[in-house]
Amino acid sequence: MFKPWLDKYPPGVNAEINENTLINLVDMVEDTFERHSDHIAFINMGHELTFFELEKSSRHIASYLQHATSLQKGDRVAVMMPNLLQYPIVLLGILRAGLIVVNVNPLYTPSELKHQLNDSGAKGIFIAENFAHTLQSVIEDTNLKHLVLTKIGDGLPFIKRNLVNLTVKYIKRMVPRFKLANTCDYHTALKIGGKGQYTRPMISINDIAFIQYTGGTTGISKGASMSHRSIAAVLAQAEETFGLGLTQGKEMMVTALPLFHAFALCVNCLFFIKRGDTNLLVENPRDIGTFIAYLNNNKFTFITGVNTLYKALLNSPKIGKVDFSHLKFSIAGGMATHEKVANSWESITGNTIIEGYGLTETAAIVSVNAHNLSKHTGAVGLPMPNTDVRLVDQNNFVVKNLNCVGEIQVKGPQVMTEYWNNPTETEAAFDQGWFKTGDIGLFDNDGLLRIVDRKKDMILVSGFNVYPNEIEETVLKLEGVHEAAVVGEKAEDGNEIVVLFVVINELEVSIDKIKVHCRDYLTGYKQPKKINVVNKLPKNNVGKVLRRLLKEKQ
Repeated sequence: MFKPWLDKYPPGVNAEINENTLINLVDMVEDTFERHSDHIAFINMGHELTFFELEKSSRHIASYLQHATSLQKGDRVAVMMPNLLQYPIVLLGILRAGLIVVNVNPLYTPSELKHQLNDSGAKGIFIAENFAHTLQSVIEDTNLKHLVLTKIGDGLPFIKRNLVNLTVKYIKRMVPRFKLANTCDYHTALKIGGKGQYTRPMISINDIAFIQYTGGTTGISKGASMSHRSIAAVLAQAEETFGLGLTQGKEMMVTALPLFHAFALCVNCLFFIKRGDTNLLVENPRDIGTFIAYLNNNKFTFITGVNTLYKALLNSPKIGKVDFSHLKFSIAGGMATHEKVANSWESITGNTIIEGYGLTETAAIVSVNAHNLSKHTGAVGLPMPNTDVRLVDQNNFVVKNLNCVGEIQVKGPQVMTEYWNNPTETEAAFDQGWFKTGDIGLFDNDGLLRIVDRKKDMILVSGFNVYPNEIEETVLKLEGVHEAAVVGEKAEDGNEIVVLFVVINELEVSIDKIKVHCRDYLTGYKQPKKINVVNKLPKNNVGKVLRRLLKEKQ
């Protein structure tokens, strides 16, 4: 097999992990509780939660689920809330009860929520009351039997809890009216669980731990079944890749990406729990003022984000006052990090953004750049340990040359077992054990993987393949262009044309100026035939542009 990356791992990093040493996630967290009980596990809104407190509270939630509900091992329980202290408590409580976690985006529409609840067969849900009105509109059409409601401040001490909850509900008016029957309050659930006796269930490493739903950027969201083994493998891969640069029990991760997303779930939450390190939870990353205040008040060493998140921080005039002297790693994924953003981040922080690549179906990680990367290059790096990557051309032949594009296909222990309850989509997603990502990539002269674009987003212009990412990157180099997105549109002759959508910062950036810029930097068939100036681009929960919605608007 063509493996141009094998000799590129930095000293001390191995291309293999020992899969025979992997343990299930419940064993893993209980080991952390024993070794790091006095360490701080999570910080949110200025309050610290130790691993001792996390163990106790998650055990009480597990006991509640075992004794106060009809849920049985293997049943699915949804979690629908932002990054709050309750999140990891509930998450671990569900796992410790032998149940399966179904992470839900709190910003889902009623139809999206209904689809995910019914597709997963969820029988229970822990939900922040801010989003209960959405659940109310669909609950009669679901199989939910157990509802636990929590308020934003419920993870905080009594006085601060009440102050935050009153402010959120009555001053900021962030809790729309709702009416749900037979609910249980979060603190009531903790009390009930505390009176019961938690019984540790038998958990196999091959049991399903999470049903993690895809972003739905190219169609209906599907549930990726992630076993304890899959998640344990990706955590071992992350340790092998970054462990040399970290001191166990001493690191602090900035977690602004939503914990319901596979990337933050694995790389932030579970990886740092395994290590006994700290997660600094940012409940609303769009509130840049509060976000930066959190950064100012904590000596953080690790941050993950996507291009839009780093860009939002860089656009704040207060970013220059943040102390980045303790920062060791800045990781980016989910979408391409623009060169301008990467350069600005390095200039301000002295830290290089390390890009990686992954999908929900691969527990968020397929490849990542070396931990000692000195300069951002746009590549997404080396396949993770125990991970094979191949490129397949349009005729399904394996590409065996550098700088030649093909669909990225992956084999590795972190790959999902199946799409939940969807054998048709599961069969279509694999080719003799290789997961077909739908992304187009290449291996460059250094043997590093580079993402070219989504296979479904490729535009065919007069027989030539045009990749939107290339055009978007080119347009973004023009001063005054804030955001750009490219899609294809069918012309009358059956051919496709390139259509550009732009968000501009300055009025003097005209369509004619954009056309001239494209003529200077792009060959003829790649140049946009239509340019639309818009106020904003449609995005998913982590800031990735939804090109399919742009196509629908045409």
